[in-house]
Amino acid sequence: MHIKIYFNEKPLFLTDSITPEIEPYAHHDDAVLIDEFSHGGINSMIHEMRQEKIHAGIYLHNNLEELKKAFWKKFMLVKAAGGLVKNEADELLFIFRRGKWDLPKGKLDDGETLAECAVRETQEETGLQEIELKKHLVTTWHTYDESGHHILKETAWYLLGASKAQPLTPQTIEQITQIEWVPAENLEKYISNTFPAIVDVLNAGGYPPVAGL
Repeated sequence: MHIKIYFNEKPLFLTDSITPEIEPYAHHDDAVLIDEFSHGGINSMIHEMRQEKIHAGIYLHNNLEELKKAFWKKFMLVKAAGGLVKNEADELLFIFRRGKWDLPKGKLDDGETLAECAVRETQEETGLQEIELKKHLVTTWHTYDESGHHILKETAWYLLGASKAQPLTPQTIEQITQIEWVPAENLEKYISNTFPAIVDVLNAGGYPPVAGL
């Protein structure tokens, strides 16, 4: 078991074992590994992950839940949800926002479930109205700083269905300038200019990464 947290595009693995996914990082000179559980160790890992020379981190502890709780205390948690939208032609919906291809997502409103949030945000950001909620795919985490706070954003991703016949309207107030239905065989352009967490969502949806990326 492990939890992957992105610092910009750099992964930090909180883990109770070195899994096959983590193993390649363990031998890199630009990765840091800590296996002593302490508040000082957690602070040190967070500091290291913010260094330009470090490109990955591994924090190893036999009690993952204990490690998660201690790490979460260092951040303000923000919950969000988003959607991997598929149409009847097995095409995926991508939005273009602030120079990157992305998937529709947004912060959780008071009183709504994560699944409701995923559908609402997709409706608001794309103009789609008839959306079918299929299943939860994966949860991703990434960090950023805002107004002097260290934020940990937890995003629950859902597989959604929608008809291609529906009109698409980008939510310009959210700086979305393009929306495109993309065939699975044409993902390379989009994967090459997106966030690592989005690739994780695609993987969870059964779409492997494009060779060479």
